[in-house]
Amino acid sequence: MARFEISDHEKAALGATNAGAHTFFDLGMMYSTGRSVPIDYVTAHKWFNLAAMNGNKEAVRLRREVAAEMTEAEIAAAQRAARDWMRMGGSATGRSAA
Repeated sequence: MARFEISDHEKAALGATNAGAHTFFDLGMMYSTGRSVPIDYVTAHKWFNLAAMNGNKEAVRLRREVAAEMTEAEIAAAQRAARDWMRMGGSATGRSAA
């Protein structure tokens, strides 16, 4: 599994890298397990959602598992965060919008 430095995480979060399903999946794992960051299921769900949109089948399964621990309001917030991330220059494939 790839190791992310904080700067890599920040770039991926801002859409500044050509991140893909693997990067999004790893970010979901970080936030769902608390690896190098505090556990945050809303953020984990967002990253798993983006990974799933890129065809990562494991992300689909883990997004469901994380959602089982969340309220409906938290799931809605995670879905909004994924949409906002894409709208703010990211995309489901991690390429910045031109």
